[in-house]
Amino acid sequence: MIKSGIGYDVHRLEKGEGLILGGVKVSSSIGVIAHSDGDVLLHAIVDALLGAAALGDLGKHFPSSDEEWEGKDSLFFLQYASELLNKKGYKIEHLDSTIILESPKVSNKISDMIDNISNAINLDKSSISIKSTTTDGLGFIGKKTGIGALAIATISK
Repeated sequence: MIKSGIGYDVHRLEKGEGLILGGVKVSSSIGVIAHSDGDVLLHAIVDALLGAAALGDLGKHFPSSDEEWEGKDSLFFLQYASELLNKKGYKIEHLDSTIILESPKVSNKISDMIDNISNAINLDKSSISIKSTTTDGLGFIGKKTGIGALAIATISK
């Protein structure tokens, strides 16, 4: 049985000390406003994985109203989702994702992001795709006040 799930996340950006994407610190004069570390890429991937297995979403498992998750490293959420799917008899087959950000450019960090995800959930790097794009100046992302990510996960049982 093959299943797919879609994940989406956005966060507001303000002057800060950089971004974390795919568990990688990205040098930037802007930062994410979030309850956890604000890693939109990993949040979208976690939601895609949980959705593929019909297990809810990130907020169900780690509510932002719970102080325990404040500032939490999102690689923890990814490992949790992977282990939960494993316990339910699912295998992660493929992850495809897109980071939507006007600046800074993050394409030079994608291989590090893939390494982090691969190591966190023991998934071959050839099964992880990360792309980045802009909105050509349109919307809140284009105005550099936000960041987004999309992901699709394919799992099997």
